[in-house]
Amino acid sequence: MSECVRILAPAKVNLALAVGPLDAECGLHPVASWMRTVDFSDQLELKKLPEGSFSRFATVWSEQAPRPTDIDWPLARDLAFRAHQAVEAHVGRSLPIQSLLTKEIPVGSGLGGGSSNAAAMLRSLDALFELSLEKSSMISIAASLGSDVPFFLQGGDAVVSGFGERCVPTNCERFPALVLVFPATACPTGEIFDAFDEQQNKDFDPERIDGVLQGSDLDGDDLFNDLLHAAEAVEPDLAECRNALKPLAERTVHLTGSGSTLFIPADNTMHAEALATAIEDRLGLKARVVSAVGLSPAEMHCS
Repeated sequence: MSECVRILAPAKVNLALAVGPLDAECGLHPVASWMRTVDFSDQLELKKLPEGSFSRFATVWSEQAPRPTDIDWPLARDLAFRAHQAVEAHVGRSLPIQSLLTKEIPVGSGLGGGSSNAAAMLRSLDALFELSLEKSSMISIAASLGSDVPFFLQGGDAVVSGFGERCVPTNCERFPALVLVFPATACPTGEIFDAFDEQQNKDFDPERIDGVLQGSDLDGDDLFNDLLHAAEAVEPDLAECRNALKPLAERTVHLTGSGSTLFIPADNTMHAEALATAIEDRLGLKARVVSAVGLSPAEMHCS
């Protein structure tokens, strides 16, 4: 019998996102964001292999994935693979595994799929090999992989700031349901940030997040994303999609992260389900209703 671990890697939504100018020293953009993990997830399953074995990695699309694409990225760029390498380097020994990642979260969607996969790998390796890694070590490894990865070690609702390394939980319960809409196009994150830099946005105001958290209405008109105009400049189809959605949504349509996923706050689950159905029937776009979710524990089993 082989020891295995299975874990869900949830998507995130940037309910509000402020982005500062590029920091020349570290090459990153400071951010302030209200982030939320939602019940739309990839699944990572690891099997422990005998000592001395070579690790094996496989990625497949779930049949329910709204926008499957070719799995053609180099393994060295895969964040879950890099997370495995980083943990091996940290503990100073080989951690042989067979990894199966089943994806639902689209690539280039602004939902943090790759970052969530990396955090899931960190948590899974810690459980499977009983590493008992210190929280500070986990956060340090996560931060070295990407600015969204530390958040996915915590999940839930949080205000994320700095370069992603500061995550403060928040109990704001606005927006019990969201409708995610998946345009046909993916957004290349690097190009979006390059366009943002070219637009010379200098009005970085992290305190805007506090104002949103103190709001109470459910239409979400006070939500914002500083990357919206850059994303629409790189992918003009996003603007067309948002304009097509507005008459159905009857409220502002928002972008999460660097795109391409759009989201619409709903008054409740019934409202969200009716809106998602109308979007699919009338516009032919994929839509999904989601709500807030915390992180699920790693589930140990044998095979």
